[in-house]
Amino acid sequence: MKKYLKALRGCQLFDLIEDGDLEKMLGCLGAKVRVFDKRQTVLAEGEAAKSIGIVLSGSVQVVRVDCFGNRSIIGNVGVSEMFAEAFACAEVGALPVSVVANEPGEIMLLDCGHILHTCSNNCGFHRQMIFNLMKGIAVKAIVYHQKIEVISKRSTRSKLMAFLSMQSKKAGSRSFEIPFDRQELADYLEVERSGLSAEISRLRKEGIIENRKKRFILL
Repeated sequence: MKKYLKALRGCQLFDLIEDGDLEKMLGCLGAKVRVFDKRQTVLAEGEAAKSIGIVLSGSVQVVRVDCFGNRSIIGNVGVSEMFAEAFACAEVGALPVSVVANEPGEIMLLDCGHILHTCSNNCGFHRQMIFNLMKGIAVKAIVYHQKIEVISKRSTRSKLMAFLSMQSKKAGSRSFEIPFDRQELADYLEVERSGLSAEISRLRKEGIIENRKKRFILL
């Protein structure tokens, strides 16, 4: 587990927990490491929500597919970030989303029940870890609220501009790179790819943006 220490140290779940305690903690929490190929399902919709995932390398996407096969990207999760924590804490009977590897990588799965309920060893780190978990869920709720603000816009153009504005603020620059390719961006904004591509072309012609693949500049 030592080779994953850097990625785990960057995870909010382990804030203010000493390295020595962290190594002991992983055994207490039933930590399991899984290797995934690109597009492989990490957690499938309909599974019982029992595990909290942490990305050790690569990245994953949280996606929802409706009964007509329409795909929506809920979020992108990178190294040291958690996923499925809210569902696991709520102990939902079936996951309403799937988690899919965006690229080859490694994932650590932790038993949420071992986090929320102290073990017989009465480990001192449990209180801090539960606080970190609740804080992480609160931060994720804010991120999802921001997505709702974007997709609630009426037109493809307004959704796109709201998203690009958000990414610009996050990067602290008018020049930034987004985490999605064109199809993924359409899935995130919940619009048709053809309409999105046409809108990007219009915005370029109007001198509002510059764009090359995932790189955007707000003019």
